[in-house]
Amino acid sequence: MQSIKTLNNTCVREFIFLGLATNPELRLLLFAVFLAVYGATMLGNLLIVGLVAFVPILHTPMYFLLGNLSFLDFCYSSVTAPKMLVGFLSRANTITYAGCISQIFFFHFIGGIKIFLLVIMAYDRYVAIFHPLRYMAIMNGTVCSGLVWASWAGGFVHSIIQVIIITQLPFCGPNKLDNFYCDVPQVVKLACTNTFVVELLMVSNSGLVTLMCFVLLLVSYSILLAKLRAGSAPGQSKAVSTCASHITVVTLIFGPCVYIYVRPFHSFPADKAVSVLYTVITPILNPFIYTLRNKDFKTALGKLKRRKQKLTL
Repeated sequence: MQSIKTLNNTCVREFIFLGLATNPELRLLLFAVFLAVYGATMLGNLLIVGLVAFVPILHTPMYFLLGNLSFLDFCYSSVTAPKMLVGFLSRANTITYAGCISQIFFFHFIGGIKIFLLVIMAYDRYVAIFHPLRYMAIMNGTVCSGLVWASWAGGFVHSIIQVIIITQLPFCGPNKLDNFYCDVPQVVKLACTNTFVVELLMVSNSGLVTLMCFVLLLVSYSILLAKLRAGSAPGQSKAVSTCASHITVVTLIFGPCVYIYVRPFHSFPADKAVSVLYTVITPILNPFIYTLRNKDFKTALGKLKRRKQKLTL
């Protein structure tokens, strides 16, 4: 193992990913499967971003926020998937110490933005359902942009705290990560010092905040659905469908988050499966959840197809 001394007594120069499989044939199969999933994730999310940007009927606050979520899913998947795909084809699946820290930063930076953005989307639905006549005035372009920028600032603060804490830890071996990407729980366990206080800080920063946001969102959407079921809001069927899509996405994103971060940093048999769900599967599901249930997106896709046909004639 190559090593180098640094200021915080870290002598680990690189980490080794144990990955998802050791059998060569299984690794090739997983490479093909995850390459297809990653490609579909890129295309699906970029399609939503393009539709929201260029189709006028989608120029509303809700779709503006949804376009931002799709852009984040595009970026989020790109933090881990390319390295995972390369690892399936490499004999030595390694990442440098600096690369590992960078991956943790962007992983939590984008993940933090997504969490705050989902809270904003819940607020957007609250305004649309409880104040329909004032909706466009309240959720105007300035407010939407400000809320999105605030979510980016929140994600940065959340992530930089994680990175600062981790870079203070000494790593002097071992250097094997039982996963396919760098994340706080696996990396902290490799530190050659007592990490009890660090784990408490990490659980407080990631786990408790995530859990509180999850509970807040579930309560908020429950109230919204109760309001809609009472039949006191216009466009009831469409609003129920939209809220159901939001609840599905919230559960898919927050469920694995709560499992990973709201507990001590110990390994469990389901950890890798949850990691795959969280980093690879969820970003591809979001475009289908929104587009397959949404009439506006279907209309926008139809217009896009007709425009393409005219250009080819």
